[in-house]
Amino acid sequence: MSLAKPKLTFFQPDFSNPTELPFIESGIKAGFPSPAADFDGTKISLDAMLIKNKEATFYARASGNSMTGAGIDDGDILVIDRSLEPLNNKIAVCFIDGDFTVKRISIEKDCVYLVPENNNYQPIKVTEENQLLIWGIVTFVVKSI
Repeated sequence: MSLAKPKLTFFQPDFSNPTELPFIESGIKAGFPSPAADFDGTKISLDAMLIKNKEATFYARASGNSMTGAGIDDGDILVIDRSLEPLNNKIAVCFIDGDFTVKRISIEKDCVYLVPENNNYQPIKVTEENQLLIWGIVTFVVKSI
């Protein structure tokens, strides 16, 4: 049984110099190309879009493959909001027994599980012997393709 304890590298967002980039609000068709006239010149800031609570938001680089089924791959950047409540079925950064891990929270009648999104890994049943801190809730994943 593998517990998949990936290492996370944490970063604080830098809000000192937000960048606004052109944004095609009407969407880009994945089928036939649309005319360039659809570009309306709207601009957005990814910081403003991805971060709702500046004081409680952090980035972390994911390591490992235990959450691939949730779209979190090795090397992806996680946007983590520490102000959100750890509800059932949310994906969370957890600090358990001295290690950080990213898992889906499963709250059952008398138990909490940290569930991977990869069948090669087993859920972690949290018992009274474990020291668990739900560090924050993953709100977005930024990835390279």
